[in-house]
Amino acid sequence: MPARMKNPAMVLPDAMKGIQNLYKAMHQGGVPQRTLELVHLRTSQINGCSACVDAGVRTARKVGETDERLFAVAAWRETPYFTDAERAALALAEAATRLADRADAVSDEIWNEAAQHFDEKGLSAIILMIATTNLFNRLNATIKEQAGASWS
Repeated sequence: MPARMKNPAMVLPDAMKGIQNLYKAMHQGGVPQRTLELVHLRTSQINGCSACVDAGVRTARKVGETDERLFAVAAWRETPYFTDAERAALALAEAATRLADRADAVSDEIWNEAAQHFDEKGLSAIILMIATTNLFNRLNATIKEQAGASWS
């Protein structure tokens, strides 16, 4: 099934320029790219965005992520494959993606754990990755973008 339309970020070129600037900024936060890719993948899994899950797995593999860890992202709490810092980033990704699930969406416990592992720049990079991924998940869900889509 083809998408309903071309991705809005491609239709309006200034939108993509802004998004590219966000990605550039994220990678200046000092967070390992593998961690950012895990955050992207978990956020996309929660939102059911097939295009972003597919793209996220491909990108994560390119930066050295293993299949074992990629297969376990959805169940990260029950696996031994992730560092404490990665677990904190994944918990933050889940909380910041599921804002409406509870009154205190990002609890002090989740925030404090992440803040133990990442400085303000790192936290900023992770938060921007979560927000940008949620943006793309919503664009893709609306236009029914399929896995394997090419955004070039």
